[in-house]
Amino acid sequence: MIGIFHVFMWYFLLILYMGQIRGVFGTYEPVTYKAGCSLWGVIFIITGVSIIRAVRHQTQGVITFAFIMNIFCIIVAVIASILTAIELSSFNSVSYRNYGQAKLGREVSRILLISYPLEFSIALTYSIFGCLDLVNTLTAVTEEAESTF
Repeated sequence: MIGIFHVFMWYFLLILYMGQIRGVFGTYEPVTYKAGCSLWGVIFIITGVSIIRAVRHQTQGVITFAFIMNIFCIIVAVIASILTAIELSSFNSVSYRNYGQAKLGREVSRILLISYPLEFSIALTYSIFGCLDLVNTLTAVTEEAESTF
């Protein structure tokens, strides 16, 4: 759900920043908008789907894929948090016409900055339990192979 929220926020920012009027000082295009940080919510969605699949079909390959996706999700959440903090720490002046849009976009970035640690903690929790599940699966396979000999 967090991933879907991030994708919707990306779409909102896209509509918001595309509607800017070229002013004296230019338009406001923060680094998170240019990098598409909130569009990275697709990675959160894929990770969630892989976790659900790993719970339903507990094979070594599916659990490993879910574990790798959780690690990737953690990395993405950290990078997005850093880029958003950089964006919010600096504010170049924009033309008076675009000030309202820039201010609203910064508020969206603040909301996203709150949700990135949430995604980080969820992915970290699932990666820890996924690692334990992977170890249990590997030991069960090893014990099963030893018992056949």
